[in-house]
Parts: sequence; C-alpha cells; structure tokens
Amino acid sequence: MNRRFTYLCHSILLHPTRTSTIANPRTNGFTLFRAFMYTSTQFNNNSNYNYNFRKNNVSPDPNDPSTLMKEDGVSVCSELWIESFRNPNQTVTNLTNYLRRFELWVLAYQKVCADEMGAYMPKSSVQRSALEDLLALRNAVLDNRFRWGARLEFFIKSPKDKTEYESLSKRKIRAILTTTQPSPFQDRIVQEVLFMILEPVFEARFSEKSYAFRPGRTAHTALRVIRRSFAGYLWYIKGDLSTVLDGMKVGLVISALMRDVRDKMVIDLVKSALTTPVITSPPVEKKRIQRKYQKKRVLAEDEPKPDPYWLESFFGFAPEEAEKVPTWGHCGILSPLLANICLDELDRWMEGKIKEFYRPSKSDVIWNSPEGEVDQGNTSWPEFVPTSGPDKTRKIDYIRFGGHFLIGVRGPRADAAILRKQLIEFCDQKYMLKLDNESLPIEHITKGIMFLDHVLCRRVVYPTLRYTATGGKIISEKGVGTLLSVTASLKQCIKQFRKLGFLKGDRDPDPQPCFRMFHATQAHTNAQMNKLLTTMVEWYRFADNRKKIVNFCSYIIRGSLAKLYAAKYKLRSRAKVYKIGDRTLRRPLKEKKGQSPEYNNLLRMGLAESIEGLQYTRMSLVPETDYSPFPVGWRPDHEKALLEYIRLDDPKTFEQNRTTLIEEGLISPQDYVSMLVWNYKRSAAINGVNNSEEGKMLLESGNEKDERGIEDEEERGEQLRATNV
Repeated sequence: MNRRFTYLCHSILLHPTRTSTIANPRTNGFTLFRAFMYTSTQFNNNSNYNYNFRKNNVSPDPNDPSTLMKEDGVSVCSELWIESFRNPNQTVTNLTNYLRRFELWVLAYQKVCADEMGAYMPKSSVQRSALEDLLALRNAVLDNRFRWGARLEFFIKSPKDKTEYESLSKRKIRAILTTTQPSPFQDRIVQEVLFMILEPVFEARFSEKSYAFRPGRTAHTALRVIRRSFAGYLWYIKGDLSTVLDGMKVGLVISALMRDVRDKMVIDLVKSALTTPVITSPPVEKKRIQRKYQKKRVLAEDEPKPDPYWLESFFGFAPEEAEKVPTWGHCGILSPLLANICLDELDRWMEGKIKEFYRPSKSDVIWNSPEGEVDQGNTSWPEFVPTSGPDKTRKIDYIRFGGHFLIGVRGPRADAAILRKQLIEFCDQKYMLKLDNESLPIEHITKGIMFLDHVLCRRVVYPTLRYTATGGKIISEKGVGTLLSVTASLKQCIKQFRKLGFLKGDRDPDPQPCFRMFHATQAHTNAQMNKLLTTMVEWYRFADNRKKIVNFCSYIIRGSLAKLYAAKYKLRSRAKVYKIGDRTLRRPLKEKKGQSPEYNNLLRMGLAESIEGLQYTRMSLVPETDYSPFPVGWRPDHEKALLEYIRLDDPKTFEQNRTTLIEEGLISPQDYVSMLVWNYKRSAAINGVNNSEEGKMLLESGNEKDERGIEDEEERGEQLRATNV
C-alpha cells in the first residue's frame, strides 16, 4: 500500500497533466485527499522520502534543494583552490560546473546574511523557503534569466526585507526606480558565488609583487618586503594608477579576464555586470532642523550594529594607497579582484624588466646573483648594502599596492629615465593612460620617499667587514654602506588627526576635545581610546620611530580626553583633570567627598564600573620596533598549506622519498613499526613454548605437594582424636 501511495504522490507532483483524472476533486476527491496526506508526511521526513524513491528506482526531484546539497560548500571551495594551485598555468574552461553546485550558493547566502544581519547563520537555520528561492535564483542565472540591479522583481529577498512591493504606491515605486538604492540582496549572492569561483583561479596566477586586495597580504607585508629588498637603491619612481580603480573600458577588463578563463557563462555574467547601467540620483542637501530633544533609535535584534568609535577613527588613518576601493558597475566585491586581474599585466611586465636590467658585478660583495642576496650578504648586517658605483651591481625592484607602485633603481639615473619612458609607453598601450614625467617623478633616496604613510630614507653606516683571504688569513676592513630606514611620517599622522578633529595647527598641534564621546561614561570612553591606541601601536609596528610616533598619538588622545572631561565635569582646565584623574585618567572624575561612598567600596560591591587607564602614556611603555627578518620567497600560510598538500598528494613525492630511504639505508617509520611487531610476536611464541614446558613441571610438582599435604592433615586429625579420648 505504501508503495502505491508513493508512486501516486510522485506521479501527481511530477506529471499533473497525466493524472488529471486522479487529481480531479469531483471525480476522485478521496483518492486526492489520501495521496496528499501521505505526501505531506513523506516530505516532512526527507530520509524516508529518499529511501522510498530509491526503493522504487525513481530519481530524486532536481527541484528539491535538500537533494542537491551533497557536500559542504567549504569542501567544494577547497577542491577548487587545490585544482587551481596544482595547474596554475592551465586555461580554465569548466567553471560552469562549479556555478551549478548548489552548495556554493548556500555558502554565499550564509556569508551575505552575515553581512546583512550582523550574525552568522548556520546551515541548519536556513529555512526551506529560502532554499527554494535560492534554487530559483541559481536556475535563473544558469538559464540567462537573471538581470543585475533589479528594483522590484526578486528571486530571493533579504530576511530583513518585509516590504510588499505589490502593494506600494506609484510615488514609492517611482522613488525606488529613479533614486540611488543599495545593491539588491540577490545581486550580492551572485557576486559572492562568482568571487568564490574566480578568486582561487587567479590567486594561483597573480604576481608576488602585488600586495593589495589579496588574502594574506597586507600593508605590513609590503613594508617588510621594502625593508628587506629595497636597501641600497638610490633612485625611486613612485607611480599612481588609481584612475584605473575608478573604472576601465569593458573590453580591456574582459580581455584580461579571458586570458586565463574561457568559460562563456561566467564571462557573460561579468560582462553584463559591467555594462548594466547603475541608476544614481544627485545628492540632495537636506536642511538641518534643530530639535530640542531627539529620541535615540533602538536597534533591532537582527540589525547590524554600527562600527564603534575607535574603529571608525582608525579607518580615518588609512594611507593614501589604501584609501580607494574600486566599485565597477554591479560587480561589488568582484571589483578589487578584477582590478588586480587588469593590473597583473603590469606586474608581469615589470618582472621581465627586473631580469632585463640586472647586471651583476664580480667585484661586488653582494648581489652576485638575482636570487642569492641573502646567502652572499653580510650575515651580521642583514639590511647592509654597499654603496653603489660604476663597478657595483645594477639592479631594480618593484612593488605594487592597489593602484600605487614603487620602483627602486640601483645604478645611474639614466637607467631610471629609460625605465620611466618604457613604462609610459606600456601604460598608454595597455590601459590607455596618458602619463608624463611629472606623474612619474624620479627622486633620490636622500629626499625621502613616502609610501604607505612611511618615509623611506638612507642611513650611512661604516661597519667592519671581515673576510678570509687566500691562505686562510682573516682580513678586517672598514666598509661604507647604507641601511634603509623605514620611518613613520609624523606630518602625515598630524594630517590624519586634524582630519578626524582631534587637533588643530601644524607646528604646535593643540588637542581638541572629542565631543562625540560626550554622553558616554568615563570607563567606556577610556576603553574606546585604548583600543584605538592598541591598533595604532600595531599599525606602526615596523616603523623605526615606533616609540616616538605612538607616544605622540597617546599625547594627542590623552589631551583630547582631558579637554572633554574638563568640559563635561566643569573642571575648567586639563591640569585639574590630571590632578583628580591621574596621568592615565583612571580615577573617577565625578566623585565628590561627603556625598557618596568611596569609589573603591563601590567597585568592590560591584556597584561601579571599573575604569581602565590610558595606555602608552610614557615612551618606555611602547614596545620596540619589530625587526624580525622577512624570508625570501615568502608566501601566506594558506598558500603554504595548499602547496604542501599538493606535494604530499603527488605519487612522485612518495616514490622519491622511498627511493631516498632505500639508497641511504634508512628505515621508514612503517617498516620500523612492523619490525617491532614481528619481533614481539616471535619472542612471544618462543616464550610461550618455554612457559608451557615449565607449566607442566610446575603442575606435576604441585600435585605431589597436594597429596602430601592431605596425608599430613589426616595424621594430625587422628592424633587429636587420640588425645581427646
């Protein structure tokens, strides 16, 4: 009976036209009721549903989301990363297969919901209706029915969006269609899926000279590379290609994308995202209405919380190179990746120029080979580089962070001029950018080169060089060389503080009160500023003047808070605030004697909030500069793990290790363990035979002893009876 009902339900759901007689409520209503009653119980229990389908040899429904999630989305992404790094030079043509994987769409939905709701949504918490809408979105993308920038018709909506678009008035509909609106929820899901598919493909191909908009590579990585690799360079070319981040021609972007990806569906999706116009409206300045009292808006539980004050302030310290993030059409998070794909051609061209301009010198004590600078350098002075001259090695290096790049030239200025001319021609041909000598200035190291809010300058040192001459004689000579100094720019720091409203003036900066924290408690304000100071300490981690710059930041923030507290508690001056609240502002400022218990008693009873004093108020409390050496050929941790997994997964690695073990006469751990087990079994067998013979002898002797013991007991018993008589 169950089989009949199952087949009946399946036929009704999949072929309603064939079962018109059965599904007609006038002809056979009882059958229809029984069928759908059984269908509901079966759909509530997915395991029984799949079991019955398999039992009847019927394929599962392709429109059922539960049957499409065969694997975890993270495992599918990992598989794509491994395949991309295993064959980094192979043209990719099968990305549509990954676009069909419903697991990636569910993972993208979870990530977009985390950005939208402010909290991560587990897979078990995703409702079935959302999965069905997500499946409809995937099918629309595969069938070429999806359109970017939809305003009224959606395949899937945000969990926060409760708007009923069908019941909107014409005025609201006109406002939605003609004004600037945030990116639709379904657009962000498609962008996330494309990003998860394209990122591993191009991360395996990108140059190691770029350090922006890439996982595992930050501004700190770029500064460490500059400290290690740019020592000894006299001439620098600093370029700004940030106009590329504002937008490029669609043909240039698609041609750069098709250099490694030849999947038509993915290319068409990206092309339509670039060509679909974005509806924007000019900003309208609203008149500010002064109200006596404005009630604070309470955030909902599912509404993301705004950035805290300390994080918003730290974002204001972003350097010029990291200030601009590309947004191209409807690409969203794909825009930085597409910008790196376009600028990767510049990176590859510069790598060829590095090899072309390299001219080694036999008389040079360092850099006799392009890759051996560390091995042949002075180990006691890792950053030491001899001064340049006509008999020294000529070399150039290059690094790019977003739309800004830095080129160092070790040699005459004529080499830098030739390179600049070739670079102008290349940018004109590839990116249609009209650059000139003023936009690409050639500056000497003595003037100081600003990059990522750090100044690169040269320090001349006179170390003692010791080397072994012929005959084994050790010779010591006084050498002349340079050390590259990476110093945080105090001028740029003052500029950023002035932009955030923390101070005014240039020569004698005067702290200004941060009135945005006026209504916050002293404990909360101090905690926020301590977080800001901690991030500032981490940002200037690799600066030579780390102590000085962090102490200046602490002075500005402490003075700003002192002025705020003086205005808030009516203490008139900063001196009085420091007198009551201590140098670190850790004591409560609103306590008055005779009106309330002491602060320590309230704190002990849990009736007062503990106040954290400001950190780094003295220069001795600031940590030292991080001078840890940066290895040659550095890679992020995730790339190391991928390459190690690929190496161990290769059968050639196993055969090579086995051959090496056999040739060198070494024993592998598996062979050693098997040898131990075999020896243990053999010794156990030998001991078992010996123990069996000894056991027989012990049993015979034990039986004799037992018989003697019984006879002795009988004799003792007879003697006792005789004495009793």
